[in-house]
Amino acid sequence: MNRNYSHLNSAVQIVNKYKGQEPFALFLKIFYSQHKKYGSKDRKQISHLCYCYFRLGKSAPSIPAGEKILMGLFLCSRESNEILAKLKPEWNDKYFLSPEEKCSMINDQFSPKESLRTMLSVFPWKNELSEGMEYEEFCKSFLIQPDLFIRIRPHHAEPVLLKLDATGVNYEVIAPFTVRLPNSFKVERFFNIDVEVVIQDYSSHQIINFLPVDHGRPVRVWDCCAASGGKSIMAYDVNPNIELTVSDIRESILINLKKRFAAAGIKKFKSFVIDLTTAHSPPDSYRDTTRLPIAIGTSFDLIICDAPCSGSGTWSRTPEQLFYFQKSKIDHYASLQKRIVSNVIPHLKPGGYLLYITCSVFKKENEEAVEFIKKNFRLDVVKMELLKGYDRKADTMFASLLRKQL
Repeated sequence: MNRNYSHLNSAVQIVNKYKGQEPFALFLKIFYSQHKKYGSKDRKQISHLCYCYFRLGKSAPSIPAGEKILMGLFLCSRESNEILAKLKPEWNDKYFLSPEEKCSMINDQFSPKESLRTMLSVFPWKNELSEGMEYEEFCKSFLIQPDLFIRIRPHHAEPVLLKLDATGVNYEVIAPFTVRLPNSFKVERFFNIDVEVVIQDYSSHQIINFLPVDHGRPVRVWDCCAASGGKSIMAYDVNPNIELTVSDIRESILINLKKRFAAAGIKKFKSFVIDLTTAHSPPDSYRDTTRLPIAIGTSFDLIICDAPCSGSGTWSRTPEQLFYFQKSKIDHYASLQKRIVSNVIPHLKPGGYLLYITCSVFKKENEEAVEFIKKNFRLDVVKMELLKGYDRKADTMFASLLRKQL
């Protein structure tokens, strides 16, 4: 009993101390490094309790943290739980109920003002969602930790699957190149990352279906918000003849990309640092690359714009971001995205393609951004899709392929 209360009290201490200023995983790492008394099992249990708290999102704001943690634990549990068995046995006996039935049980203990009511209070911005989102299912998805996904790179399918069989792990192959794994699986222990496989969410894998393919000639590609470079590696895997240019606002990103591209076999590419919200480059940003942004030219066959966004389609992985998100940020990101696409489209050649991507569920960042592009530039939509992952234990993304008129 004492250990269970101790874990709960530690979780309360942590969530009350955390203010959302850095990723919660990083905050936990620092916290545990400062408090050596916690063993590995303690850390795992306490961390889980904290995440259960954040998975309730915007719901039940007036309920004390300890009660809310137990509520989250009950709603997230798919089997009997030691802490619930000790502290809330009447809930633990009903772990198999649906989220709606669990909410009804919880609500019996609180006044209407304080109650959880329904799972719909977790995500309060229903009217802001992209078309096609099933609101109730999306809300319930926050109670589930998404799976881990890897993309098998070309010519590595057979050895990767043999290695997976040897591990004894339960996995699912989603044709033609995606593998679903338990979230706790340590990919780096068994595979050469970016050589054999790329760690990438299921919905990100679907972006391959938006990439225009022309194997007959080199294709000039600019990944303008390159970040970790996953889309660049995917474009290279589709067509190794691409002439690749990458950019980002952070020089550290480009330094990391060089290492990642080396592992992936991408030997020739150009890179530069640029703030595409202003189209101005930070000082000393062209150490080993293009000298001026305009030098990249105006003749790209494909510009990949994986735009900075709210990240709302990934919040089931990082529920603390849902907990701290403010609605005003939707307009902030929508404005950011419009400035970026306005600065990159002039570098697209007639007949060239713009691939616009977000990991957002908000229409202002998705469909309305595409409407802005169509209205203000001579681009037509070739393909557009909300890549729903919340019903697959995966992220949700949005992608639109547009072509510049000749």
